[in-house]
Formats: sequence, structure tokens, C-alpha cells
Amino acid sequence: MKKVLLICIAVLYSSLSHASALYFYEVGTEDTALAGAGQAARAQDASTIVTNPAGMTRLSDHMFTGGLQMMDGDISYHDDNPRQQSPGNVMDIFPNASGFYSQKLNDRLYAGIGLYGNYGLGIDFGNWDGRRLIKKSTMVAMTLSPSLAYQLNNRLSVGGSVNLNYGYLSLTRGVGGHDETEKDHDWAMSYRLGLLMQLTDQTRAGITWNSKTDYDFDIKARSRFSNLPETEYELPISAQVRAPQQLMMSVVHDLNKNWSLMGDLGWQDWSQFGAPQVTVKGEKVNKTNRMKDTWHSALGVQYRPTELWRLNAGMAFDSTPYRSQSDVALTLPTGDEWRFGTGAQYQITPTSNIGVALEYLHMQSSQVKTPTVLKGHYDNPYLWFASVNYSYQF
Repeated sequence: MKKVLLICIAVLYSSLSHASALYFYEVGTEDTALAGAGQAARAQDASTIVTNPAGMTRLSDHMFTGGLQMMDGDISYHDDNPRQQSPGNVMDIFPNASGFYSQKLNDRLYAGIGLYGNYGLGIDFGNWDGRRLIKKSTMVAMTLSPSLAYQLNNRLSVGGSVNLNYGYLSLTRGVGGHDETEKDHDWAMSYRLGLLMQLTDQTRAGITWNSKTDYDFDIKARSRFSNLPETEYELPISAQVRAPQQLMMSVVHDLNKNWSLMGDLGWQDWSQFGAPQVTVKGEKVNKTNRMKDTWHSALGVQYRPTELWRLNAGMAFDSTPYRSQSDVALTLPTGDEWRFGTGAQYQITPTSNIGVALEYLHMQSSQVKTPTVLKGHYDNPYLWFASVNYSYQF
């Protein structure tokens, strides 16, 4: 679920997203239909590489899972000054794709690799009054995850991934009647550790830890307005786009052969990143940390009416990374997030299945205080995801 942004994490992938705050849990897999519920314990296809690599020990000898996804929505910014033009909906439609492969090496050891994006976004403020600060931005991030899993015994497995993350950032400003675009890319390393426990014949639990990811971009983050020559405004991208460390705990319980219940409890360390600052004559005006850690919870249900069909539904909640929704960053319009997902999987053959999923994400409204010349508000922003996935075991 969680929770691939504007500015990465500066807007919401992803980090868009899952997100809690800026992460996206949606990577074109069956987890989208469940709103991410049970993600660290479900392990029903090769996408477990991204949710809990230890789950590969539950898969067949060879398995491939791939997905395609589309994200869109309405993130409308309204300027509080009626004499200034509001940009309206800044959200651009954003595609995503993922692929995962796992293989059994021996009776206890499994290996796999995944390629996916779990934060990234395109936004367009258009020809508004703040175009000197930001007009357009695109953040694209992809992750390659070589992974290993080892079955310690019949009830306990461990796994880990080394993640090679590639990020591309483009920022366009309107300066002097024309557009100026800056672009840069960077590579960053991160890590994932997972534990999968078969508590009873009907219940399993999983725990996954992800390290933080830091991208360094050579992008000028500061900008001045001609009518305020001594004041610099800095976007929260500055030279860094960050994804915090996170911890996810999940449980899946099979009530019988037809019904399964699942849930999550997660945490993300957003407080370590502070908040973007406004600089006046080289001195920071506001040194208050506007961000706090976020919490994630989810509930889902899986129903198997026949051997050919698997029906999914789930809902999730992620708390806001802001201490106050009355003072959020212009390029990070997020808050409390609610996710509602549903979908179905169909067993095409004994070795392959295909699935579809839909999810709606509603974000809490927020207000922007700085820059004061552009202060305004985001009213009831939302996103939606549509995805299709395919798995083949051989």
C-alpha cells in the first residue's frame, strides 16, 4: 500500500503514497486492491520482494509478477489573494510499472529481483503568480532490488534486499517572460530487511524495515520575487529529496478456505527531516520543525468464492506528517490520508493469474502560509489508482 511526487517527496509519491505522507504503497500489484492491508505477511506473488522479501519462501520454484498502473486526481491550489491567479489542479496523470521475479535456489534459499517505482509525480502550476518560484516539476524514481530469503524452519523465514534507487528531477520556473528548466539525476542506496512468521496453521505475521533514501540533486532551490528583493524563498526540495526509514508489521489470518482477514500497523520517521525554511538576508526566519512521524493502519479482506476467483477489498489510514495543517509546504500538500481499494484476481490457468484493482486516496485539506505573497489552501485533494497485474509460476 503506503503509502513513487512532485518533488518527491516533495509532493507525495512515494514518497507520492503512501503513502504514508510521501511514500506510495501502490506499485501496480494486488496490494492496491487491498489498500496495502497485510502487505508484509500476504506473500502470494513475487511482488513480496518490495513488501517483505522473506515472503519468497512461500512461492513456487520460479515466479514472475508484473503490473501496470495509472494515477490521477485533483490537487487544486487556491490563492487567498483574489487579485492573483490561482493555479487550480496541479496534478498531472502519472503512469507506473513494476516487475518482479523470484526463484528457489535450494530447499531453504530463494533469490529474486524487483524493478518498481514507489514514489514520483508530475505537477504543473501553470502560468500563475508564483511561477518564478515553481511552474512545473517532475520527479521520477525507480528502484532495482536484488533480494535473498532463507527459510530457517517451517515457521520462520528471513529476507533482505539491497535497493539501487535512481531519481530524476526536473524543475521549471517562469523567469523574465520565459521558462527556465533545471534537470538532474542521482543514484542512492537503501536496504530492506524482512521477517515472516507462521504463527499457526491459519495465521502468519510479517515485519519489514526499510532504511531511508537520500537523493542529492544539483537544483537551485531558492528564488526571489522582484517586489521583495531581500527575501529568498526555498522549496523543500533544496538539493535533497528524501524518503524516511519505515517499519511495517502485518498479519494475515485465514478464517477458512474462502475468507481471509489481514491488517497492518506501520511507522515512518518524518520528524528527522524538519521543514523547509524561509531565508531573509541570509538568516532563517522559521526554525520550527513542522514535521512529525507518521503512523499507518490498514484492514483488508480476501474472499475466494471459487478456485478461479479471488476478490479483494481494503481500507487504510496514514496520519499527516505535519504538526499543523494550517502551515504546510507549498510543494507538499498532504495531510491525513484515507485509502479505499477493491479488485479481483482470476486464475487463467493452474500456473497464471491476472488481476485488476482500483483505489481512491483522500487527503486532508491544508493551508499554506509561506511565501506570504502566495499563501493559499488545498481543499480536499484526492488521488485515484487503476492497475492491472499478471503472475506466472513455472
